[in-house]
Amino acid sequence: MRFRNTLISTSLLLASGWCAAQPAASIDQLAWMNGTWQAALGPNTLEEHWVTPTGGSIAAMVRMYGESTSMFEVITIEEKDGTLAMTVQQWDSGFEPRMPEAQKLILSEISDQRVMFEAVTDGPMNKLGYSRSGDTFTIELGGPTGDIRKVDLKSAE
Repeated sequence: MRFRNTLISTSLLLASGWCAAQPAASIDQLAWMNGTWQAALGPNTLEEHWVTPTGGSIAAMVRMYGESTSMFEVITIEEKDGTLAMTVQQWDSGFEPRMPEAQKLILSEISDQRVMFEAVTDGPMNKLGYSRSGDTFTIELGGPTGDIRKVDLKSAE
């Protein structure tokens, strides 16, 4: 019993330390993400539609298409305990899930027109971030080896 209590106490301390390491943030800081963004990737087009932050959340519908649609993705970012949490789910054409469950990420960095999240569950990326400069919206994707791939999208509005 004593060992179990010690284990629970240690887990709670580690969890609170993990949360405390996250930057404080509000969803309103992400208003710059709002809009429709797209980029040509070879024969395909990547398109992201970000809605205005409201109700403690912001969301995006993402689509990759060429002659036909090959991928759909829904991204949500929500205010939780004074910081931000992201959830990502992807589907192939026909609404076939690419992952058994949505991937969860937590805020690691935030500044004026830049935000970065780190994965806390398994999925296709270990980091995912966004930044904006004028009409360029940049996605930063972190792979399993620590490499960061950047994709520049332009305003489609």
